[in-house]
Amino acid sequence: MPRLAHRTELALPFHAVELFKEANTLAAQGNDIISLGIGEPDFTAPPSVVEALNRAASAGKAQYTAPSGTPELKQAICDYYRTHFNAQVNPDQIMVTAGASGALSLATLALINPGDEILMPDPSYPANQNFILAAGGVSRLIPTTAENRFHLTATDIATHWTDKTRGVLIASPSNPTGATIAKADLEALIHAVKARGGFVIMDEIYLGLYYEDKPESALCIDKNLIVINSFSKYFHMTGWRLGWLIAPSAIIPAMEKLAASLSICAPSLAQHAALACFEPDALAIYEQRRLAFKARRDFLLPAFASLGLAVPVTPDGAFYIYADVSAHSPNSHQFSEQLLHQAHVAAVPGMDFGPTYAQKMLRFSYSTTMERLEEAIERMRKFLA
Repeated sequence: MPRLAHRTELALPFHAVELFKEANTLAAQGNDIISLGIGEPDFTAPPSVVEALNRAASAGKAQYTAPSGTPELKQAICDYYRTHFNAQVNPDQIMVTAGASGALSLATLALINPGDEILMPDPSYPANQNFILAAGGVSRLIPTTAENRFHLTATDIATHWTDKTRGVLIASPSNPTGATIAKADLEALIHAVKARGGFVIMDEIYLGLYYEDKPESALCIDKNLIVINSFSKYFHMTGWRLGWLIAPSAIIPAMEKLAASLSICAPSLAQHAALACFEPDALAIYEQRRLAFKARRDFLLPAFASLGLAVPVTPDGAFYIYADVSAHSPNSHQFSEQLLHQAHVAAVPGMDFGPTYAQKMLRFSYSTTMERLEEAIERMRKFLA
């Protein structure tokens, strides 16, 4: 039997996936499971996008595209960033990728040398650490606070930057908190990183799912950031495996060279179909769905308060609530297991997102219908009683 590489031992498991498997096993046994665990929208692609996929397939548009994506889709992404997020982007700054995962893989491989340290907030999305590991880098999780909306600050950069630090990987809105970074705080953080010769990889996957002020891309602050985005969350195309990366045009050829070997190109049929995402009828549907997510959030926040589940930072984006369960249990993993097996409600324990709040926090995803959310609250109320 071949000997496995050391990175396979160092790679972090994603307990949300294990929870999903456990919930599916219970469901297969006849239990009605309400999943507030996996961060996947219950909505799917609008009809016009599906029709565009069928037209592309019927027309035989399934051949390889250029490694950086089709010119039409890259231009559509530029237009989307200009009209929705106030950012000026050129097509030669874009790599269309196999989901945000493909974008993160390219970004980390292009920027990280073996031994380089990358700063990340605790809590944060765990899979990002595995992209850094695969590139030979080392993730350093920096504890954050509710006062700073669970985000890194310029002070954190000054305190934790070392000779080995190469850059930061951050997200706004964040998974698991759903919290955005205030513009002034983001400006200060970016300045602190750039002053030290570092890079910023900015995850904007949930940027379209905002519930307060209309957001701007971090590119409005600094056009030289590496920005990751995806068709999975806002556009509800998780299994289509389509995302994109925005970077300075000078480094795109290096990324394109990597992509030509690692993936050849993003799924071509998905690229052709994704053009329909930016048509007025599809954008109107996405806006309706954004408001539906907001209504779910606005229902859950007071409901959680009535259950004694504190929410230290009100989420203003994405579809997650990061809740403190310490009033009911000293162990969030144990609480999650009991909630699943006794109330048949699935939520992800804090251990997935970093050690600082592992014991006290749960992440709840509200990417399911209002009817199911109401039922989940009633089940939790009975469970906690």
